[in-house]
Amino acid sequence: MDGYERTAQADPQDELAARLRLLQELSGLGVRALARDAGLSSSSLSRYLNGQTVPPWPAVVALCRLAKRDPRPLRPLWERISHPLPAPPKSSRQIRPLPRNDLPRDVPDFTGREERLAAVLAALDSHRVVSVDGMAGVGKTCLAVHAAHRLAADFPDGQLYVDLHGFTEGRPPLDPDSALRMLLGALDVPSERVPQEGLEQLAACWRSELARRRVVVVLDNAADVDQVRPLLPGAGDSVALITSRNRLLGLDEVPPVSLDVLSPRESAELLARASGDPGGPDGRLARDPEAAAEVLRLCGHLPLALRLAAARLRHRPGWTVGILVERMAEGAGEFDTAFAMSLRQLDRSQARLFRMLGLLPGESFDEHVVAALADVSLRGARAMLEDLLDAHLVQQPTAGRYRLHDLVHQHARRAGAEQDPAGDRERALGRVLDYYVHAAAAADAAMPFLSPARAARAGEPPAELPRFTDKNAAIAWLVTEYANLIAAFETAAAVGADLHVCELPRFLRAYFARRCGTTHLNVLFERSLAAAERLGDPLRLAEAHSDLGFARYNAGRMAEATAAYETAARHVSRSGDVRAEAELAIRRGYLSWDAGHVDEPLELFRLAGKLYEKADCPTDAAHAAASEAWTMLQLGHREEAARRAWDVLRTPHTDPAWPPALTARITLGVAIAHEEPEEAARQLHQALALAREDGHLHNQAWCLNCRGVALRRMGRYEEALASHQEAFALLDELFEEHWKIHFLNGYAETCRLAGLPDEALRLHRQALDLAPRLGNRQEEALAHEGIATLLDATDPAGAAEHRAAGQAVLRDSGAH
Repeated sequence: MDGYERTAQADPQDELAARLRLLQELSGLGVRALARDAGLSSSSLSRYLNGQTVPPWPAVVALCRLAKRDPRPLRPLWERISHPLPAPPKSSRQIRPLPRNDLPRDVPDFTGREERLAAVLAALDSHRVVSVDGMAGVGKTCLAVHAAHRLAADFPDGQLYVDLHGFTEGRPPLDPDSALRMLLGALDVPSERVPQEGLEQLAACWRSELARRRVVVVLDNAADVDQVRPLLPGAGDSVALITSRNRLLGLDEVPPVSLDVLSPRESAELLARASGDPGGPDGRLARDPEAAAEVLRLCGHLPLALRLAAARLRHRPGWTVGILVERMAEGAGEFDTAFAMSLRQLDRSQARLFRMLGLLPGESFDEHVVAALADVSLRGARAMLEDLLDAHLVQQPTAGRYRLHDLVHQHARRAGAEQDPAGDRERALGRVLDYYVHAAAAADAAMPFLSPARAARAGEPPAELPRFTDKNAAIAWLVTEYANLIAAFETAAAVGADLHVCELPRFLRAYFARRCGTTHLNVLFERSLAAAERLGDPLRLAEAHSDLGFARYNAGRMAEATAAYETAARHVSRSGDVRAEAELAIRRGYLSWDAGHVDEPLELFRLAGKLYEKADCPTDAAHAAASEAWTMLQLGHREEAARRAWDVLRTPHTDPAWPPALTARITLGVAIAHEEPEEAARQLHQALALAREDGHLHNQAWCLNCRGVALRRMGRYEEALASHQEAFALLDELFEEHWKIHFLNGYAETCRLAGLPDEALRLHRQALDLAPRLGNRQEEALAHEGIATLLDATDPAGAAEHRAAGQAVLRDSGAH
């Protein structure tokens, strides 16, 4: 550790200045050269180095980058001095969470495999990746998980596990794209840093994250080389263990370790340990060695089958080994002997539940979905799951979560198909799909996103749903259940449950806004629209087209959004649903503003407010009013915008970060910045604090940029520039480049007034390049006007040309 990272002991501001001077030394640059490369003025940098002024955080980051040093050790010291805003809470993405450990439980009776375990560890030591292959039930996962647990202390940044479902009956293998997103999410990589498209870009992001950490990853049940290759680490110290029933011959650089069945000695040892046999002459196995040998033969020396058989002995102290053999002999094969024998020890309801578990579309599950599946109480589901857990038919990787081994899952599906009427299985699957839609709706209601989706209408609500005390509990549930929700969506599509396909994505909008990008949401809404078209209901068609238009708009696909909204409007008029009409009006208002219209957006927002009042939705009416206030501000009607914003803030609501209130605070802060700077600063301060607490990076960037505009209107140019720079530092983490179009022109105007005309010109030209590609006529016209203002003194002809071009843009868009 060098002096740059030492703990502050002196006066904090003097200490920060000393560290900045050390950064200058490390950079090898003089003050003037360092200021130029960091985008600062020489006088400002001199004040920072002398401790006369506290630099804005983006300036600290720029200096650290030039000195090739991590800025994070300086953040606590900088915040102690400046306190410009409260630091994000510990739940924020800006603070690194505890390392993730997703590994399944290590079996306490791990037996034998000393040679194979040594081979796995040696391969990881030399190549950092190893592939374990062998037949089903031979213990590949057990060996890989055991090795990962052994290595956990040496890989403190995370222990990850993902089931690739290469051989899971009834579901396709997990595609590499989805697997990478799951793994990046497990590392708590903000979704804004995760590429939205392209497997190669995703794999590169994954390798980059692993390169700077020490992580052990178990990739279980790989189907083939193509599935697993993008998931392998690149540079760095992280390691990966792959399991597959196939030898992955295409991975030439990965050493294979093949597993065979256990030896007779190892099989006997595992059976004794797993059954709790005391050993010695008094043990049940020793008293009847021939029967014990027959158990080993019937189990095929396979660890999974041996553990199932041992569980029967352990829970049946009155049984002899001979009785166990008799029960097992009724089975049909090496796997079925163990499964059938275990199932025969279950009562009727337990056996029925076990078969039904084969219908679950997800990977892991909890007691709530099991209660819905079996149509039993939550307490009953919990009790039966514990019985299945004792019988080794169900695994419990973490508290409250359960899963089925691949072979057990296959057996449950086959047994259900053979023994349960098709109608019973269809109704059970329907209850599962109902559960996921209604549970997602409950989570969505706990974290409202603009106008919340209406209540779930697909199927019947289950007797018991998870309870979400607040939006943090809801987002935690959605993070845990996301893979299952997508699996439920795919299952609903496969079985033709169009109502569920229509509704489920609507309840995931708030989750996507905080944790995912727009690409996947567009795909989900495309398929929802196809389902709505099959149903033919005007209201569902209206909602589906409106939702798809909203997803297109957020992806920067303006022409497609326009077409979707136009189609939605026709279906809304047929449905006669006032609330759907109001929601569409608000969405069209934002699109109309971006398209360069002036009067139409206000008309649409006011229409939405009246419709929401007619539908008795006061909080939704406040959403329309907040949008109206924001538009008034953009048109220069600051007093009227401020009055409307105050109206919104008087609307009662339980969530301080409720989007309409956030919009109102930002609008108010900018509107009154010149006349009431202290109140403006307070409103913007609170808006940013709430956006940070909410974990929504887009909103944080919006707040910061608007704070820059407000500070500019107060004449505080240096602080305004710092706020804009911090906003763009956040936007640089986003892979959705189109978001920058909303901030570039405002940042450029601040640069112009702060005496940075070259930077202002660069930003306006960047906006001029981006806006036409996005179809944003409003920002395109503003960019032309901004360039014209900059050219007035030096190039009057060029200025006139740009003004004419801006007017033509608005004229062509139909603005007036």
